[in-house]
Order: sequence, then structure tokens, then C-alpha cells
Amino acid sequence: MSHYPRARFLISADAPAGFGDDFGAEVAFAGRSNSGKSSAINAIVQRRDLARTSKTPGRTQLVNFFELTPGLRLVDLPGYGYAQVPPAMRAHWGRLMQAFFEVRESLAGLFVIVDARRGFADSDKVMLDYAAARNCPVHILLSKADKLTRNEARELLKRTRALLAGLATAQLFSAVTGTEVDAARGALDTMLARRPLRPDSSSVSG
Repeated sequence: MSHYPRARFLISADAPAGFGDDFGAEVAFAGRSNSGKSSAINAIVQRRDLARTSKTPGRTQLVNFFELTPGLRLVDLPGYGYAQVPPAMRAHWGRLMQAFFEVRESLAGLFVIVDARRGFADSDKVMLDYAAARNCPVHILLSKADKLTRNEARELLKRTRALLAGLATAQLFSAVTGTEVDAARGALDTMLARRPLRPDSSSVSG
């Protein structure tokens, strides 16, 4: 049985005016194209097709809102870092994500999905900066951990936590084998139970 049996798609938006209701609490999921973000969402929510997966990187081009229960939402942000996306589209995605972090008062947390085989990129660090400006907790999923040996995965997690230096929590994750899916679900629940802080206009107006 799904942990969120009433989870459903709400709305897609390509501009802040379309973001919809801003009450309760919501947790955003971000990641580079082909990081396994959609698969992670589906595994955590225990729904095979809630977030659309594709073999084509860069498919998520909108901000997609899902209701888990009334007043609690999950937000799938556009994938970033895919080189073949036209520059104008990449710029639009960037503006859209910046606006999301600036205006959403119900934002209670951020998951950043990082392919364990590729590691952190500058674009991932930008997401940490957005979250820091909002005093928003961040949890890192080192996805596709099943592609690494046990020792490689252990060392990656150690290096990642050292790199983050307390800016975010991190864990190994695999949507394929179910590695640490329960831990990720627990982190999501903790964020959703948190009372979001209102945006500090002085810190996000850059």
C-alpha cells in the first residue's frame, strides 16, 4: 500500500502565475537531467507513474505540483544541466526556478537528486544556494547507488557529507533496488511536518 494513497497530480506551470495555491507545506525535488529524479519521486511515493520518467534527458520542462494529502505537496522542478537544450530554454528554466524559491511561502524543504556516478556539479550547488537563502533544509539523494560497489558507495557518501559540511544531509539511494527508500521517505515526512519560514526578501532578491 502506498505511503501516500491519495497522491495525485495537481498542475503544471511555466510561469509563477501558474504555481497555484500557496498554503500548507510543500517539498521540492530538483536534479540534473537524467539524475533519476522522477524515478526517485515514484519510489518514495510508492506510485509507479506519478512522475513521468523518460529515457530522454530534459523532459521535465515545467514546475509540476502533486498533492500528497490536502495541504501537503511535492513539487517536481525542471531538470537542469542538459547540454542539448537550447540556451533560451535553459535561461527560462533558471528564471522559473529562481522565482519559485523567491515566492513560495509554503516551501518546507528541498531534495536534490545527484547521480552517484557523476557527483556534484555547479548547477547542483546553485540549488543549495537557493535553499540557503530561504533557510530551507536540503536532503541529497545519491541516486543509482546500485551502480557502485559497496566500498565505492561508502566512500562517496563519506566524501559528499564532508563536502556539504552541514549545509545538507545526504544518503545513498536506489529506486531500482530500494536502497534507503524508507530513509528518504522519512526525510520527506519530516520536512512536510516543518512549519515553512516566510521568504526573507532581503536575502532572495538578488
